[in-house]
Amino acid sequence: MTEEQKQALERQLWNIANDLRGKMDADEFKDYILGFIFYKYLSERQYALANELLETEEVKDYYKVTDAEDIAAIKDESLERLGYFLAPDETFSAVVAKGQGAAEEQDTYIIGNLKSIFKNIEASANQTDSADDFNNLFEDLNLDSSKLGREVDDRNELIVKIMASLNRIDFGPEEANADILGDAYEYLIGQFAAGAGKKAGEFYTPQQVSKILARIVTLDRERIRNAYDPTCGSGSLLLRIEKEARSNAKEGDDALIELYGQELNRTTYNLARMNMILHGVHFDRFDIRQEDTLEKPQHREMRFEAVVANPPFSAKWKGDGNPLHADDERFSKYGKLAPKGKADFAFVQHMIYQLAENGAMAVVLPHGVLFRGAAEGTIRRYVIEELNYLDAVIGLPANLFYGTSIPACILVLKKCRKQDDNILFIDASQHFEKAGNQNTLTDEHVDRIIETYGKREAIDRYAHVATLSEIKENDFNLNIPRYVDTFEEEKPVDITTVSKELKTLGKDMQATDDAIAGYCRELGIESPF
Repeated sequence: MTEEQKQALERQLWNIANDLRGKMDADEFKDYILGFIFYKYLSERQYALANELLETEEVKDYYKVTDAEDIAAIKDESLERLGYFLAPDETFSAVVAKGQGAAEEQDTYIIGNLKSIFKNIEASANQTDSADDFNNLFEDLNLDSSKLGREVDDRNELIVKIMASLNRIDFGPEEANADILGDAYEYLIGQFAAGAGKKAGEFYTPQQVSKILARIVTLDRERIRNAYDPTCGSGSLLLRIEKEARSNAKEGDDALIELYGQELNRTTYNLARMNMILHGVHFDRFDIRQEDTLEKPQHREMRFEAVVANPPFSAKWKGDGNPLHADDERFSKYGKLAPKGKADFAFVQHMIYQLAENGAMAVVLPHGVLFRGAAEGTIRRYVIEELNYLDAVIGLPANLFYGTSIPACILVLKKCRKQDDNILFIDASQHFEKAGNQNTLTDEHVDRIIETYGKREAIDRYAHVATLSEIKENDFNLNIPRYVDTFEEEKPVDITTVSKELKTLGKDMQATDDAIAGYCRELGIESPF
């Protein structure tokens, strides 16, 4: 599929979403349209695998298979290779065909069937290796919600329209198309984020920011075993790391890595699991958990070679209100706990704890972490002076993220730094393009950040390599303007020229006043001058 075809697919899907959304908020409708796209994808993969298995059989079309033994054999193979199973009459196209051909039954048929099918998909994975990945996966597709329509008929009508519209699009279940459909899915998530306001931050990191994080933690790495995101949202950061790892891999190396994540929001957690499967990530290569990362970390005993995150900015957490935190290995050695109203450094400490000795981590944070004092100042100093893990500070433009206009920064940390006597500062805050109400980064902006990070050289008004003694002299304050001088002198003012311009302007104004006064005399009215 060409780039033009991919973009056409993205437009098709977005147009369907827009046409059928009605009065529902973008954030609410996304769960439905993305859920049905996912269901169609599962169906097409099931159909393709089943037909592959039926090549030597008399009946070669899965839709026409009725033999119980054949279906049982296909189910066993599907659970092994796909992690789920759909019977022939449970597939997306089969349901659309039945619904369109039985109008008199549509009062309950579509909704009733779909609820049963979604439960069957989840149940098919029970007691298998993919059980955790499919458990309650469709719970956010509430087909009885009044948001879809006040009456059952109204809800059925909308659902039938969604499915009929999607059924006209060929996703192509082949592995080669997984990235293309996955990219289209990501595009939709981004479009919904644009209309979701503050809620967007819960599930979406702008793609160009994701690229920066992923490229930094995979830079100069031919092989990465695993990646981790403690606030994974829709999982896009993890998927971006895998894409970068594949592009860095040696020829013949599939570069498949294990992806781990944790997400607090239940709906977003479901979206992340769908996103993994839809991108062709096999169920035995990802482990996404739903829980509060700071309070109940689910992968505590593991260490990861690539760690990335875009945590909620200055989120509240229990902090020193939880006595267990003082003895928690993740936080105890720093001398202070992050304040209750600002969990930013708590996420940093957690990520450091999970980082492998040969790993790299990159985290998006508000600028306050660079200079705030008290407990945060103590933690920041420990990270720099005692651990010497901080590798770089990158300032980003304001208004990049949906739901907040504040500028953010990226902290890059490594336990084994190649150049451990300095910290690189990059000020990319003035390098962006306007895109409607948002600022955005182009590929050129991203490439410049990555190139500057890789070369680690000073660039006038853009980058500075600060020694650790310089950092200490600044009392471990990392505010970027202290290190990268972006001040541009104003051109000297020629007073003589300005005086002449003012005299000319005065003459022009007097001529205009005289002209107005003349018009007033002609009209017989009092002049204002």
